[in-house]
Amino acid sequence: MAATLNPSDAKVGSQVGRSVPRLEGRDKVTGRAEYTHTMRLPGMLYAKLFRSTVAHGKIKSIDTSAAKKLPGVLHVVTVEDVMKVLKSPYYGPAFHDQPILAHEKVRFVGEPVAAVIATDPHIAEQAVQMITADYEEMAAVYDEVEALTSDVFVHEQLKPAHTFADLKHLKDAKNTNLALDYRLRRGDFDKAYAAAEHKFEHEFRTQKVLHLSFEPFACIADYKDTHVTLYDSTQGPSFVRTEIARLLGWPENKVRIKVPYLGSGYGSKLYIKLEALALALSMIARKPVKVAHTFEEMFYQITRHPSTFRIKSGVDKNGKIVARKCEVFWNGGAYADIGPRVTQKSGLTAAGPYDIDDVWVDSYALYTNVTPSGALRGFGVPQLVWAYEGHTDMMARALKIDPVEFRRKNLAREGRPHATSQILKDHPIEKVMDKVLERMEWSKPFDSGGNSHIKRGRGFAIANKAVISPTTSVAIVNVSADGSATLYCGTVDMGQGSDTAMAQMVAEVLNIPTEDVRVTPRDTDVTPYDMGTLGSRSLFHMGHAVRRAAEDARDKLKALAKEVGEPEGSNIPITDLFQKRYGMQAGNVIGSGIYKPDYTPPAPGTGQSPNVTPFWMVAGAGAEVEVDTETGHVKITKLINVVDCGKAINPKSVTTQISGAALMHLGFTMFEKMHIDGGQVTNASLADYKIPGFNDLPTKLESHYVEHDQSNGPFGAKGVGEMPIDGPAPAIVNALRHAGYDIREIPATPERVMNSRGRKSTLEAEGQRSRRRTGTRAR
Repeated sequence: MAATLNPSDAKVGSQVGRSVPRLEGRDKVTGRAEYTHTMRLPGMLYAKLFRSTVAHGKIKSIDTSAAKKLPGVLHVVTVEDVMKVLKSPYYGPAFHDQPILAHEKVRFVGEPVAAVIATDPHIAEQAVQMITADYEEMAAVYDEVEALTSDVFVHEQLKPAHTFADLKHLKDAKNTNLALDYRLRRGDFDKAYAAAEHKFEHEFRTQKVLHLSFEPFACIADYKDTHVTLYDSTQGPSFVRTEIARLLGWPENKVRIKVPYLGSGYGSKLYIKLEALALALSMIARKPVKVAHTFEEMFYQITRHPSTFRIKSGVDKNGKIVARKCEVFWNGGAYADIGPRVTQKSGLTAAGPYDIDDVWVDSYALYTNVTPSGALRGFGVPQLVWAYEGHTDMMARALKIDPVEFRRKNLAREGRPHATSQILKDHPIEKVMDKVLERMEWSKPFDSGGNSHIKRGRGFAIANKAVISPTTSVAIVNVSADGSATLYCGTVDMGQGSDTAMAQMVAEVLNIPTEDVRVTPRDTDVTPYDMGTLGSRSLFHMGHAVRRAAEDARDKLKALAKEVGEPEGSNIPITDLFQKRYGMQAGNVIGSGIYKPDYTPPAPGTGQSPNVTPFWMVAGAGAEVEVDTETGHVKITKLINVVDCGKAINPKSVTTQISGAALMHLGFTMFEKMHIDGGQVTNASLADYKIPGFNDLPTKLESHYVEHDQSNGPFGAKGVGEMPIDGPAPAIVNALRHAGYDIREIPATPERVMNSRGRKSTLEAEGQRSRRRTGTRAR
């Protein structure tokens, strides 16, 4: 059907709201999709890394002589070689703290110390085994709480990257492991807590886990004296371009970042990872050089933050939470990466989705001698939700109040201020909650297992999150003379379906089929700026930019129609319009759009802001479990996950996002953990790092969304990629608690489940003491 300016048969919403098949789906399922990890360039060389075997130590010597003699080895590179081509070999989004190769000392087991460049990856790997290094070992610190007061310092001096204003006060700081101390203060916590009828205090811990993307980290750098091109597995090509240009001292237009298909990322492929190393090696070799990790090496690149969360709440005689204090310690590992932003952006939601007048939050980003931590789906919020929702359940049960009704009494509803003082809007928390409870059949009697060796329990959890802000997105829409359109945007589709959703928005505005819209592969020479594909920001931020670009193109088409004499509201096909204007099928109409939301930075020291986020996200989950009392084995019989999506641009993509997130966090809740002994990861393989198998999946898994128009969103929509990961852990663990197993550290392995059996009586005792106005503390 020919595209027209105002087709009479076009329906409002004819593209938005369609479950359009993924635009790239055929390429992926037929094996035609090309990924950086599988790419080859003419004359390309391969690099492999020699890594530290100690967690903290000064480098006394590196012996590369044997490796250099191996046939096929062209270069063996240490940081001294890197500094000959890049004077300052340090990078990082928050601090310029991470060297391309270890400089003078190593800070974690697995840190790259030297690199071999060879004609074949197997030769390079063989040569790496021939390198030796001698270290003067130093004391190390591994625990995030210990790091705050330890006299072992991971870095001698802190070097903020000038990207974030709240890090400026740490410039040149010494004798500290603190990479950020975020504070939020609202009301008078001490006074409210002292007056509370009931007092509760608990501590929760989360473990170190891995993103485990299908495609491991990979980058190919092709350096020339006049320009450089990187073929990169990245979620943020614009940031990579800026950082590479900074390292080189070049203008950005000499740096080109091309992103083929991306085999997932979950936050791991943000900012700089292998790019600076690949650049340096290509500069040394004067040829294209590929650096690609194995699955084992992923354990030494970036992980999720382990955390310790200490939470105190005061409750009045009516069951209303009147005071809450949160202390969160984030284990950032040896290099900060984006950890300070995780600390701040998640920290502002640490008190949970509750209406509490008096709130105190301290959130600490801390250096330790383990693999660096960074962004992982949820940006720190999942670690907090599992803790504050466990705390909420424990309070309710101690007070002998139904956990659902306790939450309902305390929810922060539309029009009420958040802990940051921003008024909540488009925050349908009760709508989400009711959907979960409906699907859980919560009002029906529940069989807890009686005298059987199988005990049953059910649990519920609710959460909210602020989107990352302020960030900028730019888009371009090019309408061709045949009526088809091409979208240029920097959002990277890594499996979440963003290309298809963006194409649907273009099609909606231009009144053409989504299938007539092509999304150009990410290439910074072609696609305009985008801050990055992270934090559920893309559908909202880039969606606005795309909508504006499409509207700009549409307005120009209408102006063109007027120019050639078409009456107002003409339904002339776009092909005929170009023909009438240019006398042939020729010409283009190009629209552009840019979006950056309004934002008020949090006040230093209090974290207060009337506009800390452009929108709120809400999710809830319910779970039922069966526990074998003889083995501690847990079977999840039901898992319900519900998210507010605003408006579902592509309903099928929304539900698959929800189910994928649920299963991912199921693994973090029940199985996954990086075991570290003396700084060494002892299970750095998929044989030993356990992820869920088919037999571990819930018997019944349901993924639902509620539509509540996001009044300031593109077509009423907002992102859903992160929120479905927040509810499963606390819902599952609360179900275990209902069955008599009080878990305060995950994963909930059979051993941990069995060891937690005696805590139910502790909960009951807490309830008795709280009624006597005595503070409780359970660890």
